[in-house]
Amino acid sequence: MAKVRTTDLLENLDLELISGEDGLHRPITTSDLSRPGLELAGFFDYYPKERVQLLGMTELTFFEKLHPEEKKTRMERLCDDITPAIVIARGLEVPEELIESSERHAVPVMRSKLTTTRLSSKLTSYLEKMLAPTTAVHGVLVDIYGVGVLITGQSGVGKSEAALDLVKRGHRLVADDCVEIRQEDNDTLVGSSPELIEHLLEIRGLGIINVMTLFGAGAIRGSKRITLNVHLELWDSKKQYDRLGIEEDKMQIIDSEITKITVPVRPGRNLAVIIEVAAMNFRLKRLGVNTAQEFTDKLASVINERDPEQM
Repeated sequence: MAKVRTTDLLENLDLELISGEDGLHRPITTSDLSRPGLELAGFFDYYPKERVQLLGMTELTFFEKLHPEEKKTRMERLCDDITPAIVIARGLEVPEELIESSERHAVPVMRSKLTTTRLSSKLTSYLEKMLAPTTAVHGVLVDIYGVGVLITGQSGVGKSEAALDLVKRGHRLVADDCVEIRQEDNDTLVGSSPELIEHLLEIRGLGIINVMTLFGAGAIRGSKRITLNVHLELWDSKKQYDRLGIEEDKMQIIDSEITKITVPVRPGRNLAVIIEVAAMNFRLKRLGVNTAQEFTDKLASVINERDPEQM
């Protein structure tokens, strides 16, 4: 099923439909746009017909200088069977030849009052957002001091309870149980909640609660960039856990990687405080303050001072 169709542009970008209404169902498969200046001059060898075609003042001014027969021929070739839409900028008058060809081939022609540059930027931003690769992850997403923390772990390990405690401490819930993630700009992961469970938190023994109703609008957030993964797992006495914080694991989501911290869970550990401190420490590392590395360097310096032969 197509993620974006031409009708979505019409409904979401304040465009005016001029002709070609029968083609509003056409799928849009790429965020790239085309300004067919060379095509209007007659060069169709590399015509990117699968893109949305954008016509501005330059293209239409040149088009008006063409011979009437050339106008018809160029518009016939411009309106391809797979072209999703042709958009006119600046509220310019639409050539009659384009209207006739678009009706004949069911290619939607739409018009915007925006300048060509602004319209191009707006179209590209919308299409990149809608066509971005997406996935869903079982976990909880919380905004902690501006850090998007994805809390993962097996069912029943305490993810939602930790999120509830974090919300009470003033942080903001983005999603519980299922986090929808889209990849933007190749390395940016943005998480949000499915509409059905937005603002809801499930606590075993208590049931489903509405975080916004209980704690106010300041306790929730619609979406957040994900930069840290805190993975909760039941304490395993046979496993060696990182005690210094030197090693840095990674979690891959789609084509991007984020820092992963594994936190063992057992009675008596305050998970909310640990996750909160993990987010604060992650921020410090991004600012260039690495406490674990500083401690390791000092320790190595002390050892070398006491045993010069090892230097």
